[in-house]
Amino acid sequence: MLTGIGGSEDAGVYKLNSDIALVQTIDFFTPIVDDPRIFGRAAAANSLSDIYAMGARPITAMNIVCFPTKKLGLDQLRLVLDGGLDILKEAGVSLIGGHSVEDDEPKYGMSVLGIAHPDEIMTNSALKTGDSIVLTKGIGVGVIATAIKAGLASGESILDFEDSICALNNAAAQIAVKWKIRACTDVTGFGLAGHLTEMALAGKRRIRVYANAVPLLKDAYDFASMGLIPAGAYANRAYYNDWVKIDPKLPETTGDLMFDPQTSGGLLMGVSAESATAFVEDLNGAGISVAAIIGEVIDSDPQGLVEIFE
Repeated sequence: MLTGIGGSEDAGVYKLNSDIALVQTIDFFTPIVDDPRIFGRAAAANSLSDIYAMGARPITAMNIVCFPTKKLGLDQLRLVLDGGLDILKEAGVSLIGGHSVEDDEPKYGMSVLGIAHPDEIMTNSALKTGDSIVLTKGIGVGVIATAIKAGLASGESILDFEDSICALNNAAAQIAVKWKIRACTDVTGFGLAGHLTEMALAGKRRIRVYANAVPLLKDAYDFASMGLIPAGAYANRAYYNDWVKIDPKLPETTGDLMFDPQTSGGLLMGVSAESATAFVEDLNGAGISVAAIIGEVIDSDPQGLVEIFE
């Protein structure tokens, strides 16, 4: 076993032989959108993301379904599953089965199996002092979802939100493997600050982030400034507060966004400072237009620390 339940890694890794490691993960959640097909697509992309974050290639998946069929009907469930299958086809992953139960609240996701070379596994503990921190998707998913529920989100911001949560991290992962990146995680429910903290703790490093460099989803800052902050953001801030130091000069809204819980977020990677600009240009050339350098690893720190400045 190369990685297991320790270290807050995104997936478990088991070395099968000198050339192949099996990478396993499981993830599912309740709907964050009303459209069942978009929900299915986002849940599938989110489930696959943990495999990509380990530098692996997903090969098979199994559906996990909790659904109130008597209340919502099988037609709605079929749309959810069709959305998931859309993403699997895009990723070149085979659906080989699954399991469903009757439940009062819909939930959907997948268990996914991937493969990688044992020497090419990416982990959240591999940051080195001097590395640049690169992020491949904008943040603000939780804020936009809250705005949608309040009926305040525009068509343009909803489209940007849906495109982001349904976008696969496969191209970013392939480029990371090509560049021999070793430090990586994906940004999901703990928010950007939370997942940076996990990398800082696992690698015993001090990370500095520049908030103005962090890409945001359209209108996310405006909605956050209106107070449309999901409960998960407050929970993340309370839990990670001891490890995250935010410059008091920054607006409260900026801090809220750093802790905003994401669904199917981008990859967060440590890249050598000498290669970081060319690496981001490679990502941009592959269509990952918002990929950006957002910070750096300052030095070693046995306690792990994340600093957020302007």
